[in-house]
Amino acid sequence: MSVELTSGQSKTMGGVDAVSYTDPLTGLGNRVRLRDKISKLIQERSLDPAPFTIGLVNLDGFRPINDLFGHAAGDDILCQVAHRLRACMPPGAVVMRLESDAFAFVLPLVFDERGAVKVSDLFKDVLSAPYDLGKRTVRLSSSFGFAIYPYAGEDYAQLMESADTALYRSKRRGRGQVTVYSVDIAEEMKRATQLEQALRRAIIADEVDVHFQPIVDISNGYPIGFEALARWHDDELGFVSPATFIPLAEERGIIEPLTETMLKKAAQAALSWPDDKFLSFNLSSAQLVDPSTHGKIMSIIQSVGLDPHRLELEITETAMMADPDIANSIIDSLRAEGVSISLDDFGTGQSSLGRLREIALDKVKIDRSFVSEITRDRPSEHIIKAIIALCDGLDLKVVAEGIETSEQAGKLLELGCVTGQGYFYGKPMSALHIQEYLHSIGIARTAV
Repeated sequence: MSVELTSGQSKTMGGVDAVSYTDPLTGLGNRVRLRDKISKLIQERSLDPAPFTIGLVNLDGFRPINDLFGHAAGDDILCQVAHRLRACMPPGAVVMRLESDAFAFVLPLVFDERGAVKVSDLFKDVLSAPYDLGKRTVRLSSSFGFAIYPYAGEDYAQLMESADTALYRSKRRGRGQVTVYSVDIAEEMKRATQLEQALRRAIIADEVDVHFQPIVDISNGYPIGFEALARWHDDELGFVSPATFIPLAEERGIIEPLTETMLKKAAQAALSWPDDKFLSFNLSSAQLVDPSTHGKIMSIIQSVGLDPHRLELEITETAMMADPDIANSIIDSLRAEGVSISLDDFGTGQSSLGRLREIALDKVKIDRSFVSEITRDRPSEHIIKAIIALCDGLDLKVVAEGIETSEQAGKLLELGCVTGQGYFYGKPMSALHIQEYLHSIGIARTAV
């Protein structure tokens, strides 16, 4: 049975000190209690082979709470989470706290994926309500991973590993996601692990290259700068899209060495360009929550000898939302050094007008999804026109991404957008090919 303790109490459960079964912060059962509960349920169900479900839940974005508001506020939220989950447990179910913001529950009467998803919908709603911290409130989403006995495992270790795999996949997909373990998901995660190992080897061996795409003056097609883009070709895997390996590098904690290497390579290449050509480089979401980012970036470009005024860093609004306070501090400190900041993919996802006011920006990049439709879709044309007018009023430069035809370029110029990039002007090229490209259009490096 589950035992809750008050201060100073010590009870026993069949001769075992109940404290060993109890999380001291929330009063819920702990990992020992979870193992005991699942093991007993497996023993019961071995005679009556009815399925049951275990689940894991993490709070999305909990870690910054301790940094922003202190550990007492974090503990307060965890206690509120425990209270909410305990209050909404289905009949026969039990919830435990494993560590930090990790909670687990056992659902003896949930037999299939549909039931697990239904329960998770209830839990998500309960956990998304505001958390009261006295003078302020905080909202958090939650990610879930489920494993169903016996399909996802026939013992405690297998079930927990399966639930953890499902939870990890949910977190990879973004905030507020739910995953129920299956063989297909296990294979997907196995492939991701193999890809991670190959990427780690590639980073160590310096096998990830930097290519550059021209950013041009639309009126004449001449380059004014170049965006650095990571490219990776593995001997066994072949070409791996950056849309695959960049998010993986962020998830597995290896984005920092990758981006530092990429920035150093890109900055070195930029030294061979004319001095009036800028380098555009993408910052990852991980870098926008790391207070040391400013120092690392400045150290790299200073060691190479690149003028900070020639560096433009591209960020996304999604990355900004993870921890706006830290992100804004990083951006402000970099701009103070002369580095420009560009908001990438504007017009998609969570983009908002208010965000343009809150972030210290120099430039906005219009997402390619609007540019691709500009000559045949009136709403896209009007959206681009509105973005250009808005940025003009805010004294922000505008770049249109994904230009592929002369008709698109002409329409953009007609609407007042004077800067763009896309295959119409050039595909991403190696540093050597950029040199050949510059010579082919009669541009040589100016003397330093």
